Amino acid sequence: MKGVSRLRRQIPGFVSVAAMAATVLPLIAQFPADSTLPREKRTKRQIAKFAAGPTPRTREGTVDLNGVWGYAGYTSDIAKDYDVGAVPMTPLAEKLFKERQANQGIYDPEARCLPTGVPRRDPYPSKIIQQPNLVVILFEGSMHSYRQIFLDRKTHPTDPQPTWFGDSIGHWEGDELVVDTAGFNGKTWLDLAGHPASEQLHVVERYSRPQFGQLKLDITIEDPVMYTKPWKVTELMPLMVGEDLIEYVCAENERDVPHLVPKGENPAPR
Repeated sequence: MKGVSRLRRQIPGFVSVAAMAATVLPLIAQFPADSTLPREKRTKRQIAKFAAGPTPRTREGTVDLNGVWGYAGYTSDIAKDYDVGAVPMTPLAEKLFKERQANQGIYDPEARCLPTGVPRRDPYPSKIIQQPNLVVILFEGSMHSYRQIFLDRKTHPTDPQPTWFGDSIGHWEGDELVVDTAGFNGKTWLDLAGHPASEQLHVVERYSRPQFGQLKLDITIEDPVMYTKPWKVTELMPLMVGEDLIEYVCAENERDVPHLVPKGENPAPR
């Protein structure tokens, strides 16, 4: 219910938990994914309005990305802005995606309290802590995880140890923080819908702050194993003014995993 309270603060005109569950929570209408449906049949999600005001800057003169940022609406389906069949999947990726849709994502690592990876986001807030040579992103959801973006080096390790979040290096191009991430372990899903990724995943993110209450994230996804060419997504996140992260422990009192079984099989007894 912690996630519900967070979304409640972000959604204008919130009426009740039941109403939100029917229209907003990313698990609803996850299967089939929006990107597999005609546009007129896709889920409509309300996202908070952005607080107006000038873009703040740090003492160093760069755009200030510090803050607690809310839900962008891509947790369920990162490709929801694409037309049916427009995501450039390889045959392997299409096979995996269709299997995950058919079994309703029961093998999703994040559903088992494993990290979301990059560029996936939970429907929970994240907090950016910005320093001249390092940017840290703290995630409230999943396993209470974090990312480190190193601004004091220009290359990835020559022999990186594959990880869930990969190795991230960044630099400023004007008012955009450009983050290059590689070195993944190939275990993550790009979203709840099941868009796959391999160890060759390479993600470039461009963070900007067009106005005081808005974080813009332009994402380029490149993975020659799963996609025939790079493809892009743009996410907009609202600033949660006056809010901070709260403790969320995915595995505490966890009761879902025993029920995540293939069709026709009985859930494990509790």
